[in-house]
Amino acid sequence: MNTTKTIQSALISVFSKDGLEPIVRILHEQNVTLYSTGGTEDFIKNLGIPVVAVEDVTSYPSILGGRVKTLHPKIFGGILNRQDNETDVQQMEEFQIPQIDLVIVDLYPFEKTVASGASETDIIEKIDIGGISLIRAAAKNFKDTVIVASVNEYSLLLDLISTQNGATTLENRRLLATKAFHVSSHYDTAIFNYFNTDETIYKQSIADGEILRYGENPHQKGFFFGDFDAMFQKLHGKELSYNNLLDVDAAVNLILEFKNEAPTFAILKHNNACGIATRNSMKEAYLAALACDPTSAFGGVLIANQKIDTATATEINALFCEVVIAPSYDAEAISILSEKKNRIILIQHEVDLPQKQVRTCLNGLLVQDKNNITDNKEHLKTVTLTAPTSEQIEDLLFASKICKNTKSNTIVLAKNKTLVASGTGQTSRVDALKQAIEKAATFGFDLNGSVMASDAFFPFPDCVEIAKEAGITAVIQPGGSIKDALSIEYCNENKVAMVFTGTRHFKH
Repeated sequence: MNTTKTIQSALISVFSKDGLEPIVRILHEQNVTLYSTGGTEDFIKNLGIPVVAVEDVTSYPSILGGRVKTLHPKIFGGILNRQDNETDVQQMEEFQIPQIDLVIVDLYPFEKTVASGASETDIIEKIDIGGISLIRAAAKNFKDTVIVASVNEYSLLLDLISTQNGATTLENRRLLATKAFHVSSHYDTAIFNYFNTDETIYKQSIADGEILRYGENPHQKGFFFGDFDAMFQKLHGKELSYNNLLDVDAAVNLILEFKNEAPTFAILKHNNACGIATRNSMKEAYLAALACDPTSAFGGVLIANQKIDTATATEINALFCEVVIAPSYDAEAISILSEKKNRIILIQHEVDLPQKQVRTCLNGLLVQDKNNITDNKEHLKTVTLTAPTSEQIEDLLFASKICKNTKSNTIVLAKNKTLVASGTGQTSRVDALKQAIEKAATFGFDLNGSVMASDAFFPFPDCVEIAKEAGITAVIQPGGSIKDALSIEYCNENKVAMVFTGTRHFKH
């Protein structure tokens, strides 16, 4: 059977006319009969090209304020009829239904209208009925009908009708139908999420995905679904990898904890901070962060909460790093950082981040609210006889922010608003603390007067005992263990200050 079909008639009804003119002109040159409605009809007429009004086919005007224009058997019959079905052919002739071989339609801009903050009345009017019905009908009948449901497919259609003289293959039509169902399903998901208040129902649709070089490892395929360009302006460097993106995500979430604070610089490796410090200048913050663990900093992701100036960029340039992120840069800083060919330089824009976190699990998904609690002074409850000093409170909160953004089980040690060391991803909290202490010693840090943060409570007093022996003088933890009294008692006997936050910060 010959599955190639030549377009002889087309229904065109679009909200946006951008890019439509060359298609209309070539269809006219190929003697295709054009049907249209409203503004699209006027657009075609203004090109000096004949067009048949849908009203002349249906004998019904556009009614109900334009809500009903194409919803008629003579339109949908023309789209949905099966050309190899004898009964369909007879009914087309009996009811004088014109054949429609091509449908070009787009949808009212529902998502943009919601994002604009429009009233609910305006939003409801942007729920397309006729357009979505035309898309589904034409896509369903792809064996006979061509559907173009987005301006994104105009170039594909133009290429097909130009090079194939108005003919399309079954494969062409199936591809366009697939794209059309993508448009319709994405649109319906956006509408559902606007109305939905039931958190036990989860629907997500992202219109465009980016193919990455590979996933976590070269033998794995990798894709990114999201609007990277809305969040970052890439100034320089190679394409970001799957692992780069995970580290950038971790970096963004960590530095968000320090958004309105003094100059803060963080260095991350494998989603965890290996260095972070707050200082009076960005250069000082960077050098202090680098000193935390210069070995791990090699090949890391760097992020600043304020502008990166020339002095800071000069220091950074001596380090091999994958990515540098900041809200802005001095012009000379960009020039310096660009000296390394593959170094990725990003300007971070302020955008709303998703408030739901999603990950695959077993044969489904896990969805949770984002952890938006950042421990602050109001959350702290001193539970020991020794109260922390104001300087210790600042360090405790600094350490807590890092702890929240570090893989569990974790212990974070800090001093003078500098990460001294952390124990990350350990199977016991004692191991995490011992790892942190050993790491601090490796890089010559004096732990006397430092503070300790834990992402969850201490079931036994062993951690505070080890901490006191190492020179740690203040502890922040959520509390909540049935044996909290044991840790509190030890701290009281040894004049260690301890505060509870009441909030656990596991990060698995």
